[in-house]
Amino acid sequence: MENFLIIFLSAVACAVVLNVILKYFSIPTIIGYIFTGIVISKIFDITYDENLYYIAEFGIVFLMFSIGLEFSIRHLWSMKTDVFINGAFQVLITGFVFTLIARYVFGINQQTAIIVGLALSLSSTAIVLKILNDSGNISQIYGRKALGILLFQDIAAIPILLMIDIFTSKNTSVSELLITTTIGALILIASLFVIGRYIFNWILYFVVRTKSQEIFVATILFTVVGASFFASHLGFSHTLGAFLAGMLLAETQYKQQIEADLIPFRDLLLGLFFITVGIQINFLVIAQNIVQILIVLIDVMLIKAVVVAIILIVKQKKRVAIKTAFSLSQIGEFALAIFAILGSNKMLDFQTAQILTTVTILSMIISPFILKNLSLIADKLESTEEDTKEYTKIKTDDLSEHFIVCGYGRLGQEVVSRLKAKGLPYLVLESDISLVRLGRKRGENIFYGSAAKISTLEKIGAKNCSAIILAVQNERKIDMITSAIYDFGLNVKTIIRYTGAERELFESLGENFLLIKEERVLAKVLVHEALQAKLNSTT
Repeated sequence: MENFLIIFLSAVACAVVLNVILKYFSIPTIIGYIFTGIVISKIFDITYDENLYYIAEFGIVFLMFSIGLEFSIRHLWSMKTDVFINGAFQVLITGFVFTLIARYVFGINQQTAIIVGLALSLSSTAIVLKILNDSGNISQIYGRKALGILLFQDIAAIPILLMIDIFTSKNTSVSELLITTTIGALILIASLFVIGRYIFNWILYFVVRTKSQEIFVATILFTVVGASFFASHLGFSHTLGAFLAGMLLAETQYKQQIEADLIPFRDLLLGLFFITVGIQINFLVIAQNIVQILIVLIDVMLIKAVVVAIILIVKQKKRVAIKTAFSLSQIGEFALAIFAILGSNKMLDFQTAQILTTVTILSMIISPFILKNLSLIADKLESTEEDTKEYTKIKTDDLSEHFIVCGYGRLGQEVVSRLKAKGLPYLVLESDISLVRLGRKRGENIFYGSAAKISTLEKIGAKNCSAIILAVQNERKIDMITSAIYDFGLNVKTIIRYTGAERELFESLGENFLLIKEERVLAKVLVHEALQAKLNSTT
């Protein structure tokens, strides 16, 4: 017990210190947890343990439950193309390609090669959804596409496990396994539907009447764990059961409270999951097979990205296809469990299993950096050099006392619309080439570039402008732009929209920087509209 507490305290301390340092450089906390696993495993000589993995897997379970809360059955049906068509094509095509590689490059027997190929085709639900949730990009088009494919991948885990049972079973026939799986699926969906639709709302009504937060949280925890256990007992993944339970509870009136109470448990358990990923890294295997590992890593990630892009580019914009493709380029955590099962069943030799496990973990380490820079990657791949040059030819000769708008997202578009309505001269600067193209189609005076560069500020005539309006939502970009404006020594008003937390970052910049609090402006508009409604009703 004492040894466990020492390891636990060391892990927590290491995770806190590493994440504080990495956060300073805008590196995701996922990397900090993985490095924590590496450090702890070396200090205390901890090896990978299946029991630890099953505990850590509940981080993904709670994540999938919270994702399910954002969906209703109607919402899921509206995503049927992404889930059942795009997802199916992605798993089948990449699975087929990787099966050939496993069979003829690694020399794995045909049955095992099929399972390895399908396992490599799956992406990391934990990493992709966590980062998309944290950044708010889960609501973007590419975020929804990625989610749809991930949902199918979670369903695809069932036949993969079924195939292992078929290939290793000597007594049970294939028809019996298929019938058992089908019956289990019907029981799972029917049971969760009845409980979620007719029973759980009634139970929560009495729980809420107790006015006890502890009882409410305990009830939700029991529901999440119970649904995942029930699904596992019927032969399905824990995460699929949790997702279905969350989706069915999305119809209840307690959805928001449930989601708020689960977030701390979800994030802590996800941290534990990534620590177990770090524990599995074997540096001896990496050193002995570094060239082979790197070749497989690059090939697998590129093949997955290319396949997803080809599937989506038929009906989606090129930019959406690229961002979705690179979001799903890593290998998922489920592959780690598959390789372990294959090894324990003597279907995969130790060295090959270790190489594939190392490739999987390295892809998971690289993935957060890819997800953080999807817009930059899309810009590079989507636009040609000539296109970029065309959009960077900035002319300010005919502009005087103009307004500079940084960012052409929803807020930027609204700002430009109001400036045009008042007949005021303006110039828009945007670092997303697709938004620049959109602005040009609308006839806007918009250019491609970054306001975080002093050279760009000179080109757009910042010294002679009336004011600079920052319509950017990314805090780090706002910080970089304001620093460039401050260093440039501009004596013009800079209007910054902020949500509250980042105010202290800009307070020391001086009186030329005007901070506009988002909530305050929104509250003013709401009160104004309410008063107008009252005046109209009395006249």
